[in-house]
Amino acid sequence: MTLHQSEAFIVIAAMLVLFMSGRLRFDLVAALALVAAVVLGVVPGAKAFSGFSNPVIVIIASVLVVSRAIAASNVLDVWIGALLARVKSPSLQIGILTAAVGYLSAFIKNVGTLGIVMPVAIQAARRSNMPRSAYLMPLAFGSLVGGTITRIGTSPNLLISSVRQETGQPAFRLFDFVPVGLPLTTLAIAFLAVGWRLIPRREGQKPAEESFSIESYSTELRVPATPAMPDLTVKALEELSEGEASVAAIVREGGRRYIPAEDWRIYPGDVLVVLGDPIIIDKLVAKSGYQIAGSKELAQPEHKTDEMTVLEVIVPRDSMLVGKTPASLNLRHRFGVNLFAVHQANKATVKRLRSHCFAAGDVVLLQGWGKKLQASVEELGVLPLADRKLTLGRKASGLIPIALLAVALLLVGLRWVDVEVAFFAAAALTVLMRQINAKEAYDAVEWPVIVMLGCLIPVGEALKDTGAAALIAQGLSHAAGQVPGYAAVGLVVLTAMLLTPLLHHAAAVLVLGPVAAAVAGNLGYRADPFLMAVALGCACDFLTPIGHQNNTLVMGPGGYRFGDYWRLGLPLTLMVLFVGTPLIVHAWPLK
Repeated sequence: MTLHQSEAFIVIAAMLVLFMSGRLRFDLVAALALVAAVVLGVVPGAKAFSGFSNPVIVIIASVLVVSRAIAASNVLDVWIGALLARVKSPSLQIGILTAAVGYLSAFIKNVGTLGIVMPVAIQAARRSNMPRSAYLMPLAFGSLVGGTITRIGTSPNLLISSVRQETGQPAFRLFDFVPVGLPLTTLAIAFLAVGWRLIPRREGQKPAEESFSIESYSTELRVPATPAMPDLTVKALEELSEGEASVAAIVREGGRRYIPAEDWRIYPGDVLVVLGDPIIIDKLVAKSGYQIAGSKELAQPEHKTDEMTVLEVIVPRDSMLVGKTPASLNLRHRFGVNLFAVHQANKATVKRLRSHCFAAGDVVLLQGWGKKLQASVEELGVLPLADRKLTLGRKASGLIPIALLAVALLLVGLRWVDVEVAFFAAAALTVLMRQINAKEAYDAVEWPVIVMLGCLIPVGEALKDTGAAALIAQGLSHAAGQVPGYAAVGLVVLTAMLLTPLLHHAAAVLVLGPVAAAVAGNLGYRADPFLMAVALGCACDFLTPIGHQNNTLVMGPGGYRFGDYWRLGLPLTLMVLFVGTPLIVHAWPLK
């Protein structure tokens, strides 16, 4: 083993440890790995930033911009909602929703398709008197497997195409993934349409319209100086809500927090931390005359016809809210919104709303003037959970970005232009035609992911250039050489599936891709089926809520626990393994 090979192993091992620890942001881990690799000489200085010029970066950013424009138009969720209105069977509804998110994910970034369809699914669950949990996990899983249909559907497919180029072959074409991804997605949709019954419905779990009840939302009520109903006790106030709300704490005496007994009297100036569904809280406020603590007057809007709106949103992993408190963000003055309530993803008790530290998966209620609220929602990077009727006064038609996407796909399919050129042009025209503005376009790009990929691409290439990937491949080749070729491909799929929950799926591709290509060479097989196996395995993480942000996004609104995912995810994982492997070998022969 050479010095550079040893150093490459050290860099990769340290990177894996930091990724798994979760103590540092994944983009910072990638940046540190690149710096270490350059300092040690594993990555030549001249190639340190070559990853940022990789076409993969341009494609991902461009697809995100077009996806944002399509999502902002609401045209797709209107179509899907109209179709669902005619369907009564929950299984058929889940099948339609999963099919929509799955097939759309072939052409739109999967987190974008989930953001489009999730509000429609919640409304469908409410109308069917079903829990949200039955609808949302199938959506998340469908979006992941649907991304395997095309090269642009998911980051692993784009990255494995880059790895293929490093082996001296041309990158995979746009529709090279269809023979594996399309039948697998169709089968997964059929399974999820009935398999949702495997999702545990715990005793007492309520249907969608009540799914954020007593234990879910924390709201602060302030007792005015002259309340309409003076001298109420805690028990009397709870009885006003017919037992649907509870007083978790009383803040008085300069900010001291008390856990009250039922016979405690409520005094003017008290702040009550109340747990309950927002609809119940609203009725309680009307009866008691108390005030929602966050409901201070916001600056009047520019448009006099604008209406005050309350919107339920979920906090994704890359939102600017994560790790911050309402007080530190100064939500009211900076963004023109009031924080009404919080449903915490980690189930911890919210002591005070203003000091609550937001986490990915939190669901919050925001109040603001309609047009300003929608702009603030986009600036904060949160996703609406209710039906999105706000249009921001935009006259754009959702058909325009869809048409631009279709033209880009046609040009690439006919091989008239390269993928990166077609989608960059589509993104530029989307902004030029005012489907979204320039700020929205830049906000649509997941910059932490872009930075991570730009840093990890040269590190992944260094594995091959130093021969470190070949050393790892020798060990895997020994194990894979004891089984038939198709089983060796299946072993790569399984390895990728097991590694992805521990890493970001993009990092897993860049680590495993060169190794898989070397394994194929050692066994005398073509590299393509093994590269496809890496892409498929890294794209399909169904076992945990942390491997992919789509799984994290549905955790809060679905009311899931960490261990719920494997119940539906394990059979789907086995399906991908045992159906996807022969599909790969059939589409991409070993010899």
